[in-house]
Amino acid sequence: MDKISKLLKRDQKIFHTQDLAVLWGIGNKNTLRITISRYIKKEILFKVFRGLYSVIPVSKIDKYLLGSRLIHKYCYLSCESVLFDEGVINQPPMAITFVSSISQRLKMNGTMYFYRKAKPEVLFNPSGVSLVGEYYRASKERAIADMKYFNPRYYFDNL
Repeated sequence: MDKISKLLKRDQKIFHTQDLAVLWGIGNKNTLRITISRYIKKEILFKVFRGLYSVIPVSKIDKYLLGSRLIHKYCYLSCESVLFDEGVINQPPMAITFVSSISQRLKMNGTMYFYRKAKPEVLFNPSGVSLVGEYYRASKERAIADMKYFNPRYYFDNL
């Protein structure tokens, strides 16, 4: 099976450089870099970010999926993003918020992403976190607990 069909047969749409190396069985970094650049020129792959590629244009990628893949670490959608979607808070958030092992702010494709750092015992606790498509998302209750973890005096509009 050639590299293109291996890539397109996957349900996954966003790949890190290392994902492509494993998928294609390429150990040489230079060969991998050249292969990726050729596929970008042919518009089989689209460069999203340094070391992150997609088989669909960046503008068509789900913003939550993109946020979960921007950092190459486990994270889940939570806090203001989930609370607004669930109607617990009325004001739309300034950014899409994820809970992760790092604290970071990124802007991609006109959308701001916040990653809030949580202790491992909080981050890896599976209760209230479920897989939605290709990314993890907190339940309403878990998002409330996360918000209280990061800001104990946070005000909720509609509990």
